[in-house]
Amino acid sequence: MSLPPLPNSAIDLGADAGTWRDAVRLVGNALERSGATETSYTDRMIEVIDEFGAYIVIAPGLALAHARPGSDVLREGLAVVTLAEPVAFGHPHNDPVSVVLGLAVPTPETHVTTVAQLANVFNDASAIPAIAAATTPDEVRRVFDADN
Repeated sequence: MSLPPLPNSAIDLGADAGTWRDAVRLVGNALERSGATETSYTDRMIEVIDEFGAYIVIAPGLALAHARPGSDVLREGLAVVTLAEPVAFGHPHNDPVSVVLGLAVPTPETHVTTVAQLANVFNDASAIPAIAAATTPDEVRRVFDADN
């Protein structure tokens, strides 16, 4: 099994976000543009953070925004947003965030396998800085493809 496709429509580089909510909205918009989700999925991703806190900030500078599978997930999707200026999500160790991933999956099983694959990508310490510095979608995709 491989990671979901990462079309240009799901990548937003050097975006401006004043808050973590803005950053999650940006990645949610990218998932929606790619055809993976409906608008309500973005709201659900924000609700997860409101309820459970900044646990989605999974490594220094990296957030993995997601919500449970639901009818607003049209297909498996991955989105990447890099921020022109990092924002704080409220994580005690991994803030501020400069790379926000959005993940939408149709089943709980897909969630587990996709997160495991993402963990393999980010086991490489150079992955987050490489994505943060990317200036083209192809540069972003190369980081994800390096492990597949």
